Amino acid sequence: MTETLLSARNLAFELYEVLDAEALTRRERFAEHSRETFDAALSTARSIAEKYFAPHNRKGDEHEPRYENGEAVLIPEVKPAVDAFLEAGFLNANRDFEAGGMQLPTLLSQACFAHFQAANAGTTAYPFLTMGAANLIESFGSDEQKRLFLQPMIDGRFFGTMALTEPHAGSSLADIRSRAEPAADGSYRLRGNKIFISGGDHPLSENIVHMVLAKLPDAPPGVKGISLFIVPKFLVNADGSLGERNDVTLAGLFHKMGWRGTTSTALNFGDNGNCVGYLVGKPHQGLACMFQMMNEARIGVGMGAVMLGYAGYLYSLDYARQRPQGRLPDNKDPSTAAVPIIAHSDVKRMLLAQKAYVEGAFDLGLYSARLFDDSHTAETPEARQQAHELLDLLTPIVKSWPSEFCLKANELAIQILGGHGYTREYPVEQYYRDNRLNPIHEGTHGIQSLDLLGRKLAQNGGAGLKQLVRLIAGTCERAHQHPSLDNLRQPLEQLLNRLQGVTLGLLGDLATGKVNAALANSALYMKAFGHCVVGWRWLEQAIRAEQGLATASEADRDFYRGKLQAARFFLTWEVPPCHNDLALLEARDDTCPSMQDEWF
Repeated sequence: MTETLLSARNLAFELYEVLDAEALTRRERFAEHSRETFDAALSTARSIAEKYFAPHNRKGDEHEPRYENGEAVLIPEVKPAVDAFLEAGFLNANRDFEAGGMQLPTLLSQACFAHFQAANAGTTAYPFLTMGAANLIESFGSDEQKRLFLQPMIDGRFFGTMALTEPHAGSSLADIRSRAEPAADGSYRLRGNKIFISGGDHPLSENIVHMVLAKLPDAPPGVKGISLFIVPKFLVNADGSLGERNDVTLAGLFHKMGWRGTTSTALNFGDNGNCVGYLVGKPHQGLACMFQMMNEARIGVGMGAVMLGYAGYLYSLDYARQRPQGRLPDNKDPSTAAVPIIAHSDVKRMLLAQKAYVEGAFDLGLYSARLFDDSHTAETPEARQQAHELLDLLTPIVKSWPSEFCLKANELAIQILGGHGYTREYPVEQYYRDNRLNPIHEGTHGIQSLDLLGRKLAQNGGAGLKQLVRLIAGTCERAHQHPSLDNLRQPLEQLLNRLQGVTLGLLGDLATGKVNAALANSALYMKAFGHCVVGWRWLEQAIRAEQGLATASEADRDFYRGKLQAARFFLTWEVPPCHNDLALLEARDDTCPSMQDEWF
């Protein structure tokens, strides 16, 4: 059967050969699980994604949500899909058994969720946002807030959103104008406008719980003055029943290039002066709380980008195998049969680039999920701390690298289909349009690169960075045992060595106050850093493939050979050009920052 969502063989390779998911079952929290229960969850996810999510992906794109009588109206297929997702327990896959969850490792829940992301990005966004908002209330909410808002979200009766962006302030949250005034009953009255609120209105749940950033009257300036509030669409009575409609108004819907199945809303809070909200956590600490949801969302965005790239890759691969066109260059006989286009060298190049991008990014996304598990359940506090530091460092890469390079994969998928790829009769153009959002939302490339170079590298005395360097060096050392991998290992070692030197220089500039110059080409730095990380993940895959080849069946030998060829492509085609990027960084090239407004 042709794969459409993701390769089941590659998923098994990642889970059980590269990331050792079975080892997690030896930890107390996951002791009830086994490979059999993991595979059962994955099978259920695939089945629901194929039955309920994939069939209306195109329809959701062609018939985007409508604004009618102050409400958002969706196509009817969305709710049964979301209900099937809820019924199967995937909303609470990570939660305790006692709370009605599956108590799955994050690695497995992320792998399950990947099927839905590949099948239908638009519909998947609704439960995804709810999970993030629920986790936020669980971490920082009061017992009463958990009773009134969290439990109904766990039950799937309430959905959630995050409301950050304002018309005048996108990434610059320091400049938000939304205000919250304390009321006599301990609640607050909010006033302000938020835009680009995904899932901000829909008919899929009884209530929508907005997590809203706003400033109190005594707020200090900048990001240190931001507080976090629960603002429900409908007020909730003390007994848990729904009360009257809150003063939250759907002002309109945005019409997007892609990702059309998810409502993107403009919301007005307090037009009538009676928008009730509840403070979450401490005053002026809202951004620190929200960063939890934002970091979760960034990892989720990265995986979403991977899966859209993956879906495009698999479709173009199947197309290339089925589409006869032309003959090989050394065959001048027009009477001979046309060959499938996969026989043409340039098509192989484009397919191989896609495979290198999407399977490298897929490994990185699942590895980050494994780190999340380690940060909570590793055997020692030291191991948990190390996992946390490494995940924190890698988060900008997990979000941005797939968003950039899996989008390139989508572009190559269109190219392989040629003119057909540019028409709406084939899905690859939608995958591209849907994926084009991922480099933008939850922090652009520029924002992520500033976070990486300006903050994450030096955090905790550079603990995460030192750990990463040790891990990459360890992988290179293990690769020495396989002489066939020398040509793959050496480019990674060379890049790592040079990257370390450039990093030390840039951090030195930051430490001595040369901030603007050090950060001027941060996006270039992030590309080289990301390629080093993904190159490391490919070398890990290559080692496992070499080990697998020793005992593999003939069918599996092809799988492993494909892995080695994709690793070869990435490490010999993609990694060496990064040295030019590093040369520009070393020179503190000022071509971009020295450009003047008037010269454009």
